[in-house]
Amino acid sequence: MPDYGHAPVFGSFITPAAADPAATVELARVSEQAGLDLVTFQDHPYQSAFLDTWTLLSYVAARTERVHLSANVLNLPLRPPAVIARAAASLDRLSGGRFELGLGAGGFWDAIEAMGGRRLAPGQAVDALGEAIDVIRALWDTDDRSRLRYEGEYHRLSGAKRGPAPLHDIGIWLGAYKPRMLGLVGARADGWLPSLAYLSDPAQLGEGNARIDEAAAAAGRDPGRIRRLLNVGLGAGEGPLAGPLRDWPEPLAALALEHGFSTFILASDDPDRLRAFGAEVAPATRGLIAAGRS
Repeated sequence: MPDYGHAPVFGSFITPAAADPAATVELARVSEQAGLDLVTFQDHPYQSAFLDTWTLLSYVAARTERVHLSANVLNLPLRPPAVIARAAASLDRLSGGRFELGLGAGGFWDAIEAMGGRRLAPGQAVDALGEAIDVIRALWDTDDRSRLRYEGEYHRLSGAKRGPAPLHDIGIWLGAYKPRMLGLVGARADGWLPSLAYLSDPAQLGEGNARIDEAAAAAGRDPGRIRRLLNVGLGAGEGPLAGPLRDWPEPLAALALEHGFSTFILASDDPDRLRAFGAEVAPATRGLIAAGRS
């Protein structure tokens, strides 16, 4: 699989712990101070042990200056896409253009239904996510002065006003593993955001990229414009990343040069581990990628 040539980006994936909100915010600040580029939080609105992710992202945006912020990934079934569009654009403007939009189709349907969400079959959830992307992009398009009317199977708008526009071109990144979701990444999204721990076979990286590239080409899009992001450090079974952080630069560079991944997000609530990832692993990996590309 070719190297798509995107500049390497390194980030953190933090648990939004309601029991210790000050420590959660401090982990975001540690990430920024360590030189990381991106801070992300998981989003499970049905989990009472977690802070609300939108509220947390807004608070962290006000406590940081440089890092980009995203959910990893936002739970669509409990968040109407029109509201997501407004909230995302608002936070992007308030943060100086530092917000990105990670989206997920949903998966824990008992919990989603318990919170008032609609239970969907897997194929329905993919279709609903595709419609949501259409709605979000249309509401961001303030060059179109018409009211937005959208008649989908899962989402409908009856004359919504467009705007506000984001301050920068917000990336829409999808957490995806199955063929239909991968096809949606290629056809409509800006990034693929899986977790390495959930890819049991390394061949899935190449297969996923191939499906995304095929879908992008079929939609008339340049596959190389779709960023490949990867959550790492979520648990055992991560092959060459199962060892200590000091051994990570070479396998991370290989993931970039051989599979096109350019964003690596460390799942950790350990400040020392985040500091080492930003201060040691990221620069060493960037150097190896630069050398490999030259």
